[in-house]
Amino acid sequence: MKLSEGVEAAIHSAIVLADLPEGATLPGSALAEYHGVSGSYLLKHLKDLVAAKILESVPGPAGGYRLARGTDRISLLDVVLAVEGAQPAFRCLEIRQKGPGALESAAYKKPCGINTAMLKAERAWRAVLAETKLSDLIEEYAIDADPRAVAYGCAFLERNQRIPR
Repeated sequence: MKLSEGVEAAIHSAIVLADLPEGATLPGSALAEYHGVSGSYLLKHLKDLVAAKILESVPGPAGGYRLARGTDRISLLDVVLAVEGAQPAFRCLEIRQKGPGALESAAYKKPCGINTAMLKAERAWRAVLAETKLSDLIEEYAIDADPRAVAYGCAFLERNQRIPR
């Protein structure tokens, strides 16, 4: 399975926004700069996160993005579904019933074994993503992060955050 690059950008962006002080926002352009991605590309995914109520978009001169709820209430699955949609990664087209040797549909009493296995695997990875919260990733990062990366991130947020007056 291959998830789009938008999933990675969306997760990283949400984690950066988690470090904002209460009420502050960060412009989408700053998030794009921080991650070295196209602004228009990232904005598309930020809009997806807003639609899913993971982020809030605040208009105006002090506007930008911020988390809509706590990091312990945002799972990786929430972000993946916001960016990729809810459709399963594997979609069985029942090709076993379409070739020249296909039998009448009544001959296929059991569900396709391939589809069953793929859906089982999808349920497993979705369960792991559902139980993994942004707060878990933030805690792990705090333990393992290079202090230079932390210092850069803090300084970047300090320069680019917008605090309402």
